Amino acid sequence: MASVTLSGLTRFGIGGEARQFIQTDDECVLMATLRAERGPWTLIGGGTNIIASDHGFEGLVLRYTGARIQQTGVTVSVQAGAVLQDLVDYTVAHGLRGLETMTGIPGSVGGAIYGNAGAYGHSIMEFVTRVRFFDGAGVQEFSNAQCQFRYRDSVFKRHKDWIILAAELDLTEGDPKELAAIANGIRKIRDEKYPPTMKCAGSIFKNLILAELPLSVQGVVPASVVREGKVPSAWFLDQVGAKGLKLGGIHVADYHANLIFNAGGGTAQQVLTLIADLKKRVQSRFGFTLEEEVQYVGFEEPAILEKA
Repeated sequence: MASVTLSGLTRFGIGGEARQFIQTDDECVLMATLRAERGPWTLIGGGTNIIASDHGFEGLVLRYTGARIQQTGVTVSVQAGAVLQDLVDYTVAHGLRGLETMTGIPGSVGGAIYGNAGAYGHSIMEFVTRVRFFDGAGVQEFSNAQCQFRYRDSVFKRHKDWIILAAELDLTEGDPKELAAIANGIRKIRDEKYPPTMKCAGSIFKNLILAELPLSVQGVVPASVVREGKVPSAWFLDQVGAKGLKLGGIHVADYHANLIFNAGGGTAQQVLTLIADLKKRVQSRFGFTLEEEVQYVGFEEPAILEKA
């Protein structure tokens, strides 16, 4: 086991040193390590949705890289360490319809299930039939219903000590050329919005479900911005002047109010301060609090809440 700098493991390019780091593609090694660990630990995948503390993490950082993908008919079994894009590419090439709209979403399959990732009106929950995970004592298996999927959420977010190991997805047959055309079109749009070289975590805040917003807010949201019953957080952020804001090396994109990126030399403290400012602006104007999609590593929970 060796120490590691978290800035090198996260797409944001931010974060101090972690005490220990282990990377493995072996489930048994992963579980044995967790059983033996007596101090704090955290698991990361692709590091694409993480804000790591400038002070690092006083514990063990684990990365699981098991990436096997297998097909039986229209059913695909995949290990959680697989890159989500690799799974999307596999299904497209094999004429399996369902995941093509998720092309370009960074991160691992485990992370996608953890946060119920999705795009263009679809989420991974629509296709997951079973999830294998380690609960600290042994390996368990949940059905789709037991995963308690909701918009950008799952039961695994509420049990951060449960580690997703693998999943099974049921897809449908499709034409590989048609699926590739859809995926390529979406990839072009996504790469323009979130360039692969940009140091960011994608969208910072979750979009909002219109029906769950206060009636006073529902009345001011233009029908033209509502998609599948959801209102982009970017619309609210745009109304409070978020675009183009800067705090040191941390910037809000001037073309997308829900995109915060590290332009160079940015710190986690600057990210937290800017996020808190944006949340307060929306709270003051509209009377509700935005919720982050990103996950935090190395912070005390109360400190994060105080910043907000």
